[in-house]
Amino acid sequence: MTATGVSGVTDGGASISSQVDEVFTVEQCLYAIMVASANDIALQVAEHVGGSVDAFVQIMNTRAQELGCTNTVFTNPTGLPADNQHTTAHDMALIMQAAIQNESFRTIAAATSYTIPATNKAAARNLTSKFTMTDTGSTGFYEGCIGGKEGYTEASGSTLVCEASKNNMKLVCIVLNGASGVTDNEAIALLNYGFDNFAPLTIADDDFNRLSGVTVIAPNGATEDNLTTEDTSSDGQITRQYYFGGTPVGTAILEDAEQQTNDAAVTGQKNMEAAQAYSASHTTAPYYIIG
Repeated sequence: MTATGVSGVTDGGASISSQVDEVFTVEQCLYAIMVASANDIALQVAEHVGGSVDAFVQIMNTRAQELGCTNTVFTNPTGLPADNQHTTAHDMALIMQAAIQNESFRTIAAATSYTIPATNKAAARNLTSKFTMTDTGSTGFYEGCIGGKEGYTEASGSTLVCEASKNNMKLVCIVLNGASGVTDNEAIALLNYGFDNFAPLTIADDDFNRLSGVTVIAPNGATEDNLTTEDTSSDGQITRQYYFGGTPVGTAILEDAEQQTNDAAVTGQKNMEAAQAYSASHTTAPYYIIG
């Protein structure tokens, strides 16, 4: 720990009261951030990874854009209110969808408590999460919840992000600007609505050009006939977007057969021209003599 983390939390933000020169493992830091909302640790990890907090924030913004976020700007790594820092429920869903694919993140995001052993500067710390949806002893427990995070600031209200799995389907749920103490109930209502009214629809694998299968999420009772598609060709592949009522519900990747045929024709023509040039510059006499 340096002064970056220890002195960086000056507005009452959550911390684990870390001390200058105190040593933690990165794993302990990640649990402190997720379980205890430790902003001092978030600042320190940002400096450790990015070289500086500002450099890490730039990495955050770049990654958000790569994930398709269009209305997100980060100005700090803690989530505390700041001028121009903003996001949307849709963008947060994209971020959560990417994060939950990481096995370590899933493990940490599901933890309800964690103990940081005694360090070189302090006794052991017992951390307890305020996220209730993975806590079997809480009234906010939701069976099938894979993990998530809950937070609160006066500027943003209560916020919650989570993912749950049920009925062969995974759903991400985001609640922003909620009332304190009820965001878990709001999330449960949203998840139940999703699981009760939508289901996976597998598209028949009858296209020999398809490189990957596709399962779309559509309203109960929908069939493949209810879907429309839109193809985009790039780099020898076709991205096929499936729509239900104008809303994107799934994507498949196909080989661009026409492009491959054209490429093969061009290659064949080049080979023929090279063979003709070679023949024109060499006499056949040696072959007859050998014969």
